Amino acid sequence: MIQTSIFPGKYLQGANAIAELPSQVGRLGESALLVADIVAMKKYIPQVEAAFKRAKLEIIVEEFNGECCDSEIERLKKVAESRDCDVVIGMGGGKTMDTGKSVGHGLRRRVVTVPTIASTDAPTSALAVIYRPEGAFSRYLFFERNPDLVLVDTAIIAKAPVRFLIAGIGDALSTWFEADACRQSYANSFAGGVGTLAAYSLARLCYDTILEFGVAACRSCEGGVVTPALEHVVEANTLLSGVGFESAGLAGAHSIHNGLTVLHGTHSYYHGEKVTIGVEAGLFLGDRHQALIADHGSVEPLMVSWWNRKKQLLQNHFFSKHLHLTTG
Repeated sequence: MIQTSIFPGKYLQGANAIAELPSQVGRLGESALLVADIVAMKKYIPQVEAAFKRAKLEIIVEEFNGECCDSEIERLKKVAESRDCDVVIGMGGGKTMDTGKSVGHGLRRRVVTVPTIASTDAPTSALAVIYRPEGAFSRYLFFERNPDLVLVDTAIIAKAPVRFLIAGIGDALSTWFEADACRQSYANSFAGGVGTLAAYSLARLCYDTILEFGVAACRSCEGGVVTPALEHVVEANTLLSGVGFESAGLAGAHSIHNGLTVLHGTHSYYHGEKVTIGVEAGLFLGDRHQALIADHGSVEPLMVSWWNRKKQLLQNHFFSKHLHLTTG
């Protein structure tokens, strides 16, 4: 039995960490293509470009077109090749970073991810979720290695709408449940073998961290301030969940997510929001003990109350009509 774990080359997290980007990228190459989503383009790219100019490093910025699909990846590959970029940076949400990773690895360039929200564990992984242009799940694309650098500025994360953080909690909540299912069945993970003790332990630490600090972290994010609780949950959503899912394994929750993406009505909801539906279903499909379901429920009231206030997930027309779900 072969056990395998894989990790990003370097993980850097903290308030105002974005100031470290030029020096960190300078260790990897001399010219970078930065793929940024529309929010990053408006809020952060001017200061990033200025910082790279001061560091005398070349940076070419391209706006992400909105979908991590083959046509967008090929478009950006041509840009990177024509400008001879030796580093590719993905800055924004999960799809932006997955696109950046796909471009960089496809061209055998060094890869950097800079999440501006903590809504998924995409920043650390050696894979990308590829969608069809209309938004339906297409396939997983696997890479030879993880990103060379993951840089997480928690001051940026704190200023993002709290819905993103809650979606990341939904995604991260699945990590230990799916890892435990894989452990019990000796299933291989994306890393290419059975999970290691480190992977299973990080998956469990991810779950415990969210239970302990999840509510306080969301309150911090609502206030736009960086606190220890927010730092802990951002790390859980990003690093712990990323290493946990990739090196310990996925199971039913993400399979249910993939199926939901076929339904057009789900396309306005974030990855973690759909994964949460899979987590809820998996607790019952796996015949989990009632006490464990109750533990999981200690975080859910926060998620449900926020969604209710914003008239978002779980009690809207789509989910009540098509999935027959209620929040109790």
